[in-house]
Amino acid sequence: MRLPSRRALNFAGFLACAGLIAYALYAEHVLMYVPCPLCILQRIAVILLGVMFLTACLHDPNATGRKVYATLLALPGLFGCGIAAWHVWKQFQPPDPMASCAAGLDYMLETLPLGRVVELVFTGPGDCAAVDWSLLGLSMPAWVLIALAALTATGVWNNLRRI
Repeated sequence: MRLPSRRALNFAGFLACAGLIAYALYAEHVLMYVPCPLCILQRIAVILLGVMFLTACLHDPNATGRKVYATLLALPGLFGCGIAAWHVWKQFQPPDPMASCAAGLDYMLETLPLGRVVELVFTGPGDCAAVDWSLLGLSMPAWVLIALAALTATGVWNNLRRI
């Protein structure tokens, strides 16, 4: 059995990222789930990964370029996996009675220094630990972690493989 071309798999990776973002927007605007700052960072990682997949598809690079694209795919993919893993970890912590909902990421970026925004995102508004949505017992950040890990691994493998 012959594998799909490198270009086809890069395009499939782009479509998968677009599908993840489409569902995130559906969950936000139709199902009315408000994304927490960690969710927004995961979306940014998925968007960047999708842009890298699309760029690799359109460019169809030579051997050196494929190594560059493998690295460029790994960076947002691993960043997103780290954020999603942190989010899942927060969801498994005992509830904090002092936790309060924080302002949205866009408001924090407009009003606070970047260092303080990063600190607040990782030290945790209470709403990041809430599990409002699940499928087969896994929360949305857990599914994002699985999807990002699979897409990143596939993208790196695809761009490093020899045809």
